[in-house]
Amino acid sequence: MGLHEVATLNPARGRPPIPRAPRSLMAVLVETEIEIARPRAEVAAYACDPDNAIEWYRNIQAVEWESTPPLAVGSRIAFVASFLGQRLVYTYVVRELDPGERFVMSTDQGPFPMKTTYTWADLPDGGTRMALTNRGEPGRFAKLTVRMIEGSIRRANGGDLRRLKEILEGRPPAL
Repeated sequence: MGLHEVATLNPARGRPPIPRAPRSLMAVLVETEIEIARPRAEVAAYACDPDNAIEWYRNIQAVEWESTPPLAVGSRIAFVASFLGQRLVYTYVVRELDPGERFVMSTDQGPFPMKTTYTWADLPDGGTRMALTNRGEPGRFAKLTVRMIEGSIRRANGGDLRRLKEILEGRPPAL
């Protein structure tokens, strides 16, 4: 079980290609996934909880609820992060929440408007395939090439998903 870039998956291995939306010349699209030896409900619940973000997202330095928990469509969560040597402060708004299936949050303001999507699927061995997709417009990072930004996001997401896997697989199984 390891990290895979969705874009490189072979449809002949039983997975249909992921539909692609048209991209602007400056749009960033990064898709990564990982297989985690834990049930989907456990992986999804942990990953969707903003209070866990600092533990598994390396670049996240602080999280603050701007709305009252629990997480729901419309919830607002502020993050402080670092990316490419820059301090970023932004608020994500939850756009979709289908527990154990799909979680979408986005930000329209800040230096790098971004939409982040998590999806989960069951694996035959009882584990979970988690996909993490980031789409955005680089804003103040526009002077950098889109490929460089995508590469930086891909490396960060890969490390974050590996950390998530280590955390969840290092726990005793839920009863």
